[in-house]
Amino acid sequence: MGKFFTKTVASALAILFVSYFMKGVTVDNTITALLVAVVLGLLNNFVKPILVVLTIPFTVFTLGLFLIVINVFIIYTVSELVPGFHVAGFFTAFIFGMLVSFFTSIIESIIGRPQQS
Repeated sequence: MGKFFTKTVASALAILFVSYFMKGVTVDNTITALLVAVVLGLLNNFVKPILVVLTIPFTVFTLGLFLIVINVFIIYTVSELVPGFHVAGFFTAFIFGMLVSFFTSIIESIIGRPQQS
């Protein structure tokens, strides 16, 4: 449970940070960012693996580039499911996903360190 909480908080912080500086992405408030982080995590853990398996031929044919389409689709789905979160356009969703992943990993490395005893 601690790892899920840490990852969710890190993702929410990254979502808030990226949406603040990026045109085309709006997050109404902190609660919305937390909800986006939870829904994004759930979709990435349960729906994305199914989509990856179902689209293996496309992924192989495009040398893995079709995975970008899947990531953008997941972000669009989150924007449809979570009120107060909006993403304008494919390219915006692509850049948003890349930046959120990058900043989430940085934040996790900072707040997710094990405590020294």
